Amino acid sequence: MAAAAQKDIPVGDLTSQQAGAELARLAAEIADHDKRYYQDDQPTVSDGEYDALRRRNSDIEARFPDLVLPESPSGRVGSAPAERFAKVTHAVPMLSLGNAFDDDDVGEFCDRIRRFLGLDPEEPVIMTAEPKIDGLSASLRYEAGRLSVGATRGDGQEGENVTANLRTVEDIPVRLSGAEVPEVVEVRGEVYMSHADFAALNERQAEAGKQIFANPRNAAAGSLRQLDPSITAARPLRFFAYAWGEMSKEPFATQSEAIGELANWGFQTNPLFRQCADVAEMLDVYRTIEAQRATLGYDIDGVVYKVDRLDWQKRLGFVSRAPRWAIAHKFPAEQATTVLNDIEIQVGRTGQLTPVAKLEPVTVGGVVVSNATLHNEDEIARKDVRVGDTVIVQRAGDVIPQVVSVVSEKRKRHAVAYVFPDRCPACDSLAVREINPKTGKHDAARRCTGGLICPAQAVERLKHFVSRNALDIEGLGSKQVEAFYAEGDITQPADIFTLAVRDGEALKKLKDREGWGDASVRNLFAAIDTRRGTGLDRFIFALGIRHVGETTARLLARTYGSVDDFRGAVEAARNLESEAFQDLVAIDGIGEVVAEAVVAFFAEEHNRSAVDALLAEVTPQALEAADTSSPVAGKTVVFTGTLERMTRSEAKARAEGLGAKVSGSVSAKTDILVAGPGAGSKLKKAQELDITVLSEDDWLELIGNA
Repeated sequence: MAAAAQKDIPVGDLTSQQAGAELARLAAEIADHDKRYYQDDQPTVSDGEYDALRRRNSDIEARFPDLVLPESPSGRVGSAPAERFAKVTHAVPMLSLGNAFDDDDVGEFCDRIRRFLGLDPEEPVIMTAEPKIDGLSASLRYEAGRLSVGATRGDGQEGENVTANLRTVEDIPVRLSGAEVPEVVEVRGEVYMSHADFAALNERQAEAGKQIFANPRNAAAGSLRQLDPSITAARPLRFFAYAWGEMSKEPFATQSEAIGELANWGFQTNPLFRQCADVAEMLDVYRTIEAQRATLGYDIDGVVYKVDRLDWQKRLGFVSRAPRWAIAHKFPAEQATTVLNDIEIQVGRTGQLTPVAKLEPVTVGGVVVSNATLHNEDEIARKDVRVGDTVIVQRAGDVIPQVVSVVSEKRKRHAVAYVFPDRCPACDSLAVREINPKTGKHDAARRCTGGLICPAQAVERLKHFVSRNALDIEGLGSKQVEAFYAEGDITQPADIFTLAVRDGEALKKLKDREGWGDASVRNLFAAIDTRRGTGLDRFIFALGIRHVGETTARLLARTYGSVDDFRGAVEAARNLESEAFQDLVAIDGIGEVVAEAVVAFFAEEHNRSAVDALLAEVTPQALEAADTSSPVAGKTVVFTGTLERMTRSEAKARAEGLGAKVSGSVSAKTDILVAGPGAGSKLKKAQELDITVLSEDDWLELIGNA
């Protein structure tokens, strides 16, 4: 039966085959009307006609529930609440961006790209520029043109599955339009809320006696993470697409072409997106967008520049958690004036004493600020900050509030200079400033010498251990850690994993405590159990070793492979003259400061005991090589001499991408030395140790890139 006649058949008279065809037609027609209404602002049907289409769709789904489509319009209104969000591992990591804060930073960014690629000065480098939206990053995976999974960025490696919620965002198509859409498409962008929608939402919240949101970004993030999608559907969320992750094929050669294709597929892209021929044009776009910032109707905090050519993006690759081919040029921080009521000293997990200004609340950049960092005692002395002063406050990078300066003419007559404490406010141990052995000068930070006897450090170390980028134990946040520590239930990381065994025996039943119940206890114990096999990189980072961040932890995990090999190597490196210590220092990206910090951590008996107790409960998993199929996966490679077909940075990035470990020095553990013209002592040592020596051409042939 023709579709024109079929759409007039009453729902009660439809056959199963007719109902399936009708649901497909309705889904396509409603999606088309949504695009005209929400994206083009050009509706072609009345509200009544539109509502009739939705009602017919709902009636058919009610009669034929087994025929409900994945892209059903009903899914854009709401569905049954989920108990909690599942995790989604990103096929391509969702990394952050490096920052530029002035014109010189932008020029240096462009120079770095030229140096890395080895370009001639005359070679044009086309860039793109677009506003940096202050929202919540999201990833949308489409299979055969249909939205299958939607996720938050999370820690960049793993996010939250919020598919049902993202289906309710009208800017996000549930089915892609356009010809020749790849089989797998992962689109990335920013979920945000306009200023007008934010104001209207807060007005409704206030009238209903509900939570008032601090700013549009918080409102967008809170709305997207609702367990009930119908709540998300009631919030005015929007979406700009600007990037992609996994793609079965890339039907474009430049960033500019890709943005155009995203628009063809049905996404909103930012109208201020521009191509730039040089640094001058990039800065001109930046100033133009900055001048429009207050009138755009949504929050932005800078301009993002990207290399336009995708083949160059691939060559440039990534460093740490950011691409080399993109950078965010941040706007200057917004400032406000207020009164400093007190200075509070906080003790961090490494024992560092950090001064925090307690302020008379003031709005800075749309956010109410009552606390701001004073950095350290030298900064307090340099700025001569005193309790009772009127101060200028800004949000550094539009995020972390800080005290910029004192309004000296408003200082009270009897204000006295602030004396920084020399004892820890948490345990009364001495707080000292260590001498840096390299410079002979005092460190800027003062640190508590109490170690594990200091409750502030113990609690903060535990908070770090369970934090998102460490073990990421859902349901065990800062408040729960503080409560368990105060009761003596969790005093070291291993206690977390014995909590279930001790529950109701050595401890008071958790379900009987205030704020807990059967379901929340089950969920907590299940979340703890899922982390018994955490990755070795997360395990190392969670230990809270000084100077060891996420990138360094991942580097150590990839180098040593297993926790036993890691511990064995580090404990053998206690002798700073040993081969084990030299191997540790030689890891490209480690260096003496980090190596000494890692060795010092495991030199402490109480740290070794805590790790031993932890390893009785967890089994850290080795990381998979970046490319286990490559001929150099797992091998240690050293580059020396002059490379003529690629830059040293590019060679290192390519080797690491193939699963190799790049070292800065030759040792018995080196597998391959790639020697260019001018190779000296490293080549001689490699020959003495009978290590495989390759020319640059040999290397490229080996990795299939000749």
